[in-house]
Amino acid sequence: MHTNTAIQEFLEYCDLDKNLSQKTIRMYAYYLHFFNDWLCAKRDKSEVTVESIIDEDIKAYRLYLSSKYKNPHKGELKRQTQNYFLVALRSFLRYLAKKGKDVLAPDVIELGKRSDRTVKFLSPADLKKLFEAVDTSDESGLRDIAILEVLFSTGLRVSELTALNKEHVNIDSGEFGVIGKGGKARVVFLSKQAKNALKLYLDKRTDPFKPMFIRYSGPKDGDELTDEKRRLSVRSIERMLEKYRKQANILFPIGPHMLRHSYATDLLSHGADLRSVQEMLGHKNIATTQIYTHVTNVRLKEIHEKYHSGNDEE
Repeated sequence: MHTNTAIQEFLEYCDLDKNLSQKTIRMYAYYLHFFNDWLCAKRDKSEVTVESIIDEDIKAYRLYLSSKYKNPHKGELKRQTQNYFLVALRSFLRYLAKKGKDVLAPDVIELGKRSDRTVKFLSPADLKKLFEAVDTSDESGLRDIAILEVLFSTGLRVSELTALNKEHVNIDSGEFGVIGKGGKARVVFLSKQAKNALKLYLDKRTDPFKPMFIRYSGPKDGDELTDEKRRLSVRSIERMLEKYRKQANILFPIGPHMLRHSYATDLLSHGADLRSVQEMLGHKNIATTQIYTHVTNVRLKEIHEKYHSGNDEE
């Protein structure tokens, strides 16, 4: 079976049977076509079959990713990024094996060991400076402070935030559902500050548009704007954060995901357990949530000092 044909069938399976997000499917397509192009070039052929993929190909591919390939925009691939390529290939082979194809065993593909992730988050002092940098004297400023408060209150991914419509959010109850990565549903909660910020922003709005957060620059209302054209983009929020970072005199770059990290750090440092934070973040595995060891390690030390008999005073 030609690899291109098999890749197309696998992507359709991811869409129709696995119900994966379109973003995930696009990334699988990129990683698998990248591998197919590399393998065809390696063998000097226009097409290859999935049955012809052998262990030596995988070893050569891993070596290519780790030491020979350079992304034209970002340079050498980080170990985590290399693993994304390999995970896609392993999932592809696992699918083919289930379909009864005579292919290389998926477990042959081992992922490279990566170093522990360092989580970047904002301290309470930096959060205060960032929020105070927003001028709330106009509608766009009220929108911006509402965005910051909602991100910090809910731990939403920025793509989840931009997809919100006004009808999705129950401000009075302070909770609403979102569909995250892999179609995983979860409930998130608004703090009192986030509820107040949203109310002030929405009370100011007089437009008919459905998105919770809209843009105030670009084409005007008379240019037949639709809801989606008026919806604030992920890139706009990234630029907004950069603007307020500079105004707040915070010296390191800030992205929307840092507010998600700050949200989790805040919960854990105030006593939340890791399982609850896992649920609120929408992590599939607890191992993903365990990146917040900078908080849990401090709490473990406090527990040790409080309860271990060797710390009792004589």
